[in-house]
Amino acid sequence: MDESTSAKLSQSMQYQLQIYFAGTQNVKPKLPVSFEALEEKAKEVMKPEAFAYVAGSAGSEISNHNNRESFNKYQIVPRMLNDVSNRSMEIELFGAKLSSPILFAPVGVLSIVHPQAELAVARAAKALHIPQILSTVSSKTIEEVGEVNDDNPHWFQLYWGRDDDFTRSLIHRAEQANYSAIVVTLDTRLFAWRERDIQNAYLPFLFDEGLANYFSDPVFLKTLGNPDEDKKRTMMHFAHCFSNPSSTWESLAVIRNCTKLPIILKGIQHPDDAIKAIDHGADGIIVSNHGGRQLDGAVGSLDTLSKISEAVAGKTTVLFDSGIRRGADVFKAMALGANAVLVGRPYVYGLALNGEDGVKEVMSNLLADTDLTLGLAGCNSWAETKDKLIRV
Repeated sequence: MDESTSAKLSQSMQYQLQIYFAGTQNVKPKLPVSFEALEEKAKEVMKPEAFAYVAGSAGSEISNHNNRESFNKYQIVPRMLNDVSNRSMEIELFGAKLSSPILFAPVGVLSIVHPQAELAVARAAKALHIPQILSTVSSKTIEEVGEVNDDNPHWFQLYWGRDDDFTRSLIHRAEQANYSAIVVTLDTRLFAWRERDIQNAYLPFLFDEGLANYFSDPVFLKTLGNPDEDKKRTMMHFAHCFSNPSSTWESLAVIRNCTKLPIILKGIQHPDDAIKAIDHGADGIIVSNHGGRQLDGAVGSLDTLSKISEAVAGKTTVLFDSGIRRGADVFKAMALGANAVLVGRPYVYGLALNGEDGVKEVMSNLLADTDLTLGLAGCNSWAETKDKLIRV
């Protein structure tokens, strides 16, 4: 393919053709392309308890199943003979222009997956210009990950516990490290009953995994002292700082009053809660059931998205999480009212299989698939997707 021909093709078409041309030299993708095969391959290389922790969900795991089934209820109706040669996946999110609507979801304790953990993800995120959302329970610190991202947009996800001073300290550290939003997870006020983890008697925090932000925080250490002196006391203090089952909507004022960064509430599943989020100062919401990991028997997240989008009617930014696996999933979520989507398990499996390069390969595949889906549906932008779905 000469340069003039290549210039006429979209980036996703060029990416796809590079794979096919490599095939003529008997070179095939290093990682499985389908999510299902990717997950199976990751299972082969990960420690059993680590794979169970990532892949597993709450209880019977029906919530994870419901997430996938909710996508199957919607079908795309493509339109023909629209000129889609100049389509764009660009969006604007909290004042930042992004090349696609895809973000890295916050996934904690990535050291159980790969030694470079969140740093490898940050390098991939920067290379692909995809925002990274860092978990509170990351294996690398807020500062380390922020330094790698540099000017690439990065957000901090907060597990909000009983210690307000510790909460303020984490947010302040995120601000100092140039994070541009705070994502407050609402659905983890209690540890879920996860049968795989219970069977393995495995909680990574008890092995000091995912505690980098706690063991580097001056407020946490001032109260605790030396984390190595008494493991049980350390874990009790961690639990105290991790979650708070007594928190209410009014309690959000603690977070709202300590930062000017956008606050996005993650875990919204009901239209009334979306309205309450706006009323209590949130700048955005994430429609999510935590990938099925918290409440067994929960509604599939996509089933709630359109009702929530209608309820807020453009009054807030709506993101979607839980079940994104392919380009068609991204398209459906955007068509149902999402302004952007979060992707979790797929990139984690890429990390397990090939570190930073594995993350880049998995997410590059998703970006190309998403762009081609947009064009094949007859759309040039996400605004044109709104009437392209039917529910069956």
